[in-house]
Amino acid sequence: MFARRIPFALLLVSTVAVAAPPHSRRVCSGDRIRCLAQVRVDDAGNSIRPADDGSGLGPQDLWAAYGIDPNITTTPTVAIVDAYGYANLEADLATYRAQFGLPACTRASGCLTILNEQGSTSPLPADPPASDDWTVETALDVDMVSAACPLCKIIVVQADNENGLFDAQMSAAAAKPTVISDSWAGPEQGNETQDEPYFDHPGIAQFFASGDYGWDFGGKGPAYPSTSAHVIAVGGTSLYKDASARGYSETAWSESGSSCSLSIPKPSYQGNTSCTKRAAADIAAVGDPATGVYVYNANSGGFIVVGGTSAATPIVASIYAETGHGSVTAAEIAQSASTVLFDVTQGSNGTCGNILCNAGTGWDGPTGYGAPDAAALAGGSSPPPGGGTGGGLAVALASPADGSTVPELFQITATATGAAVVGAFVDGVEIGQTARSPYVFTAPHMGPGPHVVTVIAADSADDQVQAMVEVVVTEPPPTADSPTMDNVGCAAGSGVPGLVVALALVLVRRSRRRASRVASITL
Repeated sequence: MFARRIPFALLLVSTVAVAAPPHSRRVCSGDRIRCLAQVRVDDAGNSIRPADDGSGLGPQDLWAAYGIDPNITTTPTVAIVDAYGYANLEADLATYRAQFGLPACTRASGCLTILNEQGSTSPLPADPPASDDWTVETALDVDMVSAACPLCKIIVVQADNENGLFDAQMSAAAAKPTVISDSWAGPEQGNETQDEPYFDHPGIAQFFASGDYGWDFGGKGPAYPSTSAHVIAVGGTSLYKDASARGYSETAWSESGSSCSLSIPKPSYQGNTSCTKRAAADIAAVGDPATGVYVYNANSGGFIVVGGTSAATPIVASIYAETGHGSVTAAEIAQSASTVLFDVTQGSNGTCGNILCNAGTGWDGPTGYGAPDAAALAGGSSPPPGGGTGGGLAVALASPADGSTVPELFQITATATGAAVVGAFVDGVEIGQTARSPYVFTAPHMGPGPHVVTVIAADSADDQVQAMVEVVVTEPPPTADSPTMDNVGCAAGSGVPGLVVALALVLVRRSRRRASRVASITL
C-alpha cells in the first residue's frame, strides 16, 4: 500500500550506526515536569540535518527493525499529551508524511484531532517559549505515530503549560483513544499515590517515557508518571543494523531512564528487581539520539534527527495499538515477554551495581522486558496464565493455580509435551530442572506476599516455551538462617548468580528470529 522507497536519495543511505556518539541538546527546560526529546547537534551546537552524515531513521527503518507491517488495515487511535500549542503542527506533519510516502493525515479528514487541555478544539494554547520548545516534542510524537502506524488516527491534547499535563491526560482518556502516549516526566516527590487517579483508565494502555537522565532521573528521584501503577514505562535503546537474523541489535541506551519508586507499591508481576516498590521501565525501543529518528519541525529549520525516550514511547504505543493490544497492561507485557519482545541484554545507564542499571537477560531497569516484535504481536494474543505452546512443544503448570494462596515450600507441578528438559523458576531464580517426567519441584523459603512462578520447557533444538502464574505466600518471613528470594543476588553492587534467569525468556518462534534471541535453558 505504501511506497517502500524514501523520496530523496540522502535518506536512502541512512545507517543506524555512527562513527562516534554525537552531541545532543534537550529541547525542554521545565522546572519540574519536562519533555524528554533530544535533538542531535554538531560541535557548534547546530542541529544535524539529513545531509550532514546520512544517519537517522525513517519509517522504513523502523518497520524493518521492529517487524512492523505498515499495511495493517485497522485504524486505531493514538492520543498524545503534550504542553503548549504548535501552530505548524498540521503542516509539519503533512511534510513528514509526504516525504516518506505515508498517507495524508489531516483535521479535515478526521485523521488528526487537536484538543486543548479541557478536551475542546478551541481555543488552543499559545506556542511555547523558544527556551522550552515543546513543538519539537510534539513533532516527534506525531511523526513516530505516523511511522509506526501509518493508518492510525492521531489525537493531540495540548496542555496550556507543564502544569496542565495531568488534566490533559484526563481529557485524552475522555476522548476514548486506543492508547495514550506521554513523553514527559518529573521526579517523584514521595506522595504520588494522590496523583494516581489521573492515570486510572482501565482499557486504555498508557505508555510513559521513563526518562532521559539514566538511573533515578539523574539523581533527582524516580521519574513519575512512568512509575505509576496504571501505566507502561518505556525505556530507550541504541539500535544498530547487523548481520543477525533480525537484521538489527539493541543495547540499553546510556541515558535511558530507570527508577525505583518511593511510594508506588511493588506490583505482583514484578519479581526480582532489586526494588521494594514499583520499578521502571517495562519495555523499550530506540531512543539514543546517536541512532535517532527523522523529525520535521519548521521551527527548527526542517528535518532534524531526534532521540530520547520521547521517541521510544510513541513507537511502542503505536505498535501495540495497530496490532490489537490497545488495552494491554504492564503485567500482561511481563507475562508475554518471551513471545513478543526482543530481549535487550547489553548496556547500562548508571552505576547502581544491579539490574536497575544494567541490561541483562529478561527484565532490567533500562529496557524492561525488551523491545516489541510487531510481527509476533500481530500474530496472536498472549498465552493464558499457566500454559504456553510452540510448534510441537508445550508446557503447563498443573499446580499451583494462578492467583492462589500457598504456604512456603509449596510444590510446583508441570506437564510438558516434546520437552527435552523442563526448568522451574521463582521470581526469575532457577530452583531446578529435570529431563524426565514427572516435572515436580519444591519452592524454596521466601517472604510472604506475591511471587511469580515460571516453568520453561526446551526441546532438543533448544526451542523453548514457558508457563507463568502468580501466587501469594502466606507464611511469615523466613528466619536469618533461611534467606528470602529477595536476598538472592539482588543487593546493590553484588553480582547476579549464574542460575538467575529472567522471566522474559525465549519462546520459540519457528523462524530464523531465534538466532537473535537469548536462550534460557542449557541442554
